[in-house]
This record gives sequence, structure tokens and C-alpha cells, in this order.
Amino acid sequence: MRHRKGENWGLSPQDMRLLCSLKTPARIQKFVDSLTYQYADTAFSPQRVLRERKGHCLEGALVAAAALRANGYPPLLMDLEAVRDDDHVLAIYREHGLWGSIAKSNFAGLRSRAPVYRTLRELALSYFENYYNLRGEHTLRAYSVPVNLARLDRKQWMTSEEDVWCVTDLLIDARHFALMPDKIARSLPRLDRRSFEAGMHGWVKH
Repeated sequence: MRHRKGENWGLSPQDMRLLCSLKTPARIQKFVDSLTYQYADTAFSPQRVLRERKGHCLEGALVAAAALRANGYPPLLMDLEAVRDDDHVLAIYREHGLWGSIAKSNFAGLRSRAPVYRTLRELALSYFENYYNLRGEHTLRAYSVPVNLARLDRKQWMTSEEDVWCVTDLLIDARHFALMPDKIARSLPRLDRRSFEAGMHGWVKH
């Protein structure tokens, strides 16, 4: 269901026009890609991301969720949980019953997925091969249930000038499902050199 006329969740008319102009997940991903990647320990609201035009994976997912919401989708996030690596956050959506995602990453292989996945497990597994650390270890281990950010409307997750750590708290507390048994995880081979180098496109040392 699309948002009701006049419903802007506290965003300015200019910000709402921008979000509404991103009418498809592909357009939202293109906008998220255009943001300067920042490495600071922050949790900008979508309003701050739109103003500063920068963000990391959480902030990219937040502005993507806001854009999805402005165009009629529920504002859903999913957490990908890793070991010896950073977690990754996706904005997720469904088309004709199939799941897709939008994401901000400095690794090309950890960005969007087309809506072709029947389950969230399938969607999460599509990130497995591209999810590795600088030692070449496959690090993805679990994925969360969808987290609907509408639960945080009272905390102004879309417009707050303060960091919205309430979002990360909700993601951490969400139920997670393991992608594989521990025995398999302990015996995973490291990534081969060619695949490692190919997947590093977009990575910047900081």
C-alpha cells in the first residue's frame, strides 16, 4: 500500500520529492551508490544522509528503506551476521512474492540483489561467496528476520538529528538463523586469489 497523500513522516517536502522520485529499487540503488562512503562510527537518519550525501552500509540501508516506504513498500531491513568481519545491513523488499535487496557497500559484490529469491535464506546465501575478510575467509554466518522500521516511528528514525542507534539495537535483538552448521563453518576453505582480487573492486584502504 502506498503512503497516504500528505504523509511525510516529518521529512521536508524537498526530501519527500527526492525519495518519491526514486520509483524503483534500481533507482534507489543507483542513488545509494552515488553517496560518498563514510567510515565513521555513525548512524545517520535518512534525513541526515540526504543532507550530507554520505553514509556507510547501515545508513545506505536506512535511506533505501525510507525511499522504499515513500514508494509504497514497508521499510524492512535484514541483518547479515559475520564472524571476524563487519555485519552487513540490507534494505529488503518483495516483488510478486520474491525477495530482493538494496545495499551500500565498498565491495561491489555486497550491493543489490534482483527480486528473484523465494526465501530470505536464499537471499542471504546469495551474499556468501562475496562475503569475506582480508584474510580470504568466508565470514557470513547468519541472517535475521525482517525488521520493520515502522516500529521505530516514535523515535523518529527517518528524521532524527541524533544517531539512530535504536535501529542497530533492533537489528541485534532480532532473531537470527544460522546459514550452516558449526562443523561446516569451521572447515570452510579460504577464497582463491583470483576470486579475492575480483571481489575487492571498490574497496578503499582506510
